[in-house]
Amino acid sequence: MAAIFCENCSFSYFQHGQASHHSEASGALLLIMLGKVMLNLFLLQVRKPNLRESYMSYFCKSLAFVDFVLLATISFIACFQDFMLLGVRFTVYHICLLAQTAALAYGILFYPVSFVAGLDYYLTITQTSKRPNMCWRSLYTVAVAFTWISVLFYVLNLPGSSIGLEVSHSNSAYQCPFYTSSQSYWLTVGMLFIICLVLVFCWSEVVDMVKSIKLISIEREVVLFFPYMPECSLRDSAKHFLTRLLICFIGTWAPFVLLQMLIVFLGAEIPACIEMNVPWLYFANSFIIGIAFWVRRHQIEMTEETWDVDPFVSWKFCFAPFSCQDEEKTQKPTTQSLIC
Repeated sequence: MAAIFCENCSFSYFQHGQASHHSEASGALLLIMLGKVMLNLFLLQVRKPNLRESYMSYFCKSLAFVDFVLLATISFIACFQDFMLLGVRFTVYHICLLAQTAALAYGILFYPVSFVAGLDYYLTITQTSKRPNMCWRSLYTVAVAFTWISVLFYVLNLPGSSIGLEVSHSNSAYQCPFYTSSQSYWLTVGMLFIICLVLVFCWSEVVDMVKSIKLISIEREVVLFFPYMPECSLRDSAKHFLTRLLICFIGTWAPFVLLQMLIVFLGAEIPACIEMNVPWLYFANSFIIGIAFWVRRHQIEMTEETWDVDPFVSWKFCFAPFSCQDEEKTQKPTTQSLIC
């Protein structure tokens, strides 16, 4: 059977010598998918509650559900191995077939999901209400459903191609290609480049902030206080706000940023069915939110609800407020959280 055509994809193989080893390949795939499903559920469980709903939050839930269905289906086929269902015969080869389909579908989701999430935050980041109306909820549900249906329709209707297994008859080797997408690679490279660019641009501000950091207690909670104040000019104020966004983002995702750098430098090829996961989506989600805050900074109202949009990053830090005021007032935080 012909292999899948994908201009933005490369592939790696899970190869085994005899048909008796198919169970080993299925077992490895099951363990990988089980780990991914557990990680997805863990991230969805530990995220901050009572947040404003968004397209990305709906899509992350749908991805966790699809991964769980994929795991259950693969487990069922691996358990019975050879059976008939609705007149169709299923064997262990269908495990690879299913994994290939999922890998290709996941591989072309990175760009559209990131674009729609960015558009969503650009339009809604200035809202002060945590609970969207029924119209927005319906729109998010339809958008997520349309995303999955469009991707599956594209994968299953590739011209002149079909999904299949590559079998080498010379050595009876069973090869199952798992496709890796270039979309995630270029998105990651782009995010890392912007992070490094902002870090270089705001380096002096970052150093001054870190030097002035203090641990204080507000309402029985230990928080970080940055009494450092920028110069009273529009340009310096904008740069100071960008520095705060960078500190908020790096302070939460620093280990993940280092991991992504390592993956990029090593040129590791990770199958798309593994790389498209809830942790990566939440990492990209925080990055997109930071960009939206910066782009719409002049229209944002500094309220409690404005900053409660990210499941992991606390964009609301105990910073000195944006205004030219006496140093004496700046050094004395109030009993309420100061919005950056």
